[in-house]
Amino acid sequence: QVQLVESGGGLVQPGGSLRLSCVGSGFTFSIVSMAWYRQAPGKERELVARIRNGGGDTNYANSVKGRFTISRDNAKKTVHLQMNNLKPDDTAVYYCNKFPATLNWGQGTQVTVSS
Repeated sequence: QVQLVESGGGLVQPGGSLRLSCVGSGFTFSIVSMAWYRQAPGKERELVARIRNGGGDTNYANSVKGRFTISRDNAKKTVHLQMNNLKPDDTAVYYCNKFPATLNWGQGTQVTVSS
């Protein structure tokens, strides 16, 4: 069955960094575009970054451009999100999914940016 397992979240101070990982299984990971999404309390889920199947084409939300980097390892069926210079507004549960998001959501990983 299809499964997405996110990890790497935690509590970090403003200006800090985190690296999120997501392992996908049950589908042909290497041929699909993947993305990271996030949902802050009281807000709708939003797209953060996406990456084409080959890894050479990426796109970011304006709010994270220049601070976040999405990458993938098709051999390991893993997509990463390197987050630098984190801000309190980045606090959310982060999820990975295909782009567009057509798979069942995983449990996500909580990122909290606070001093």
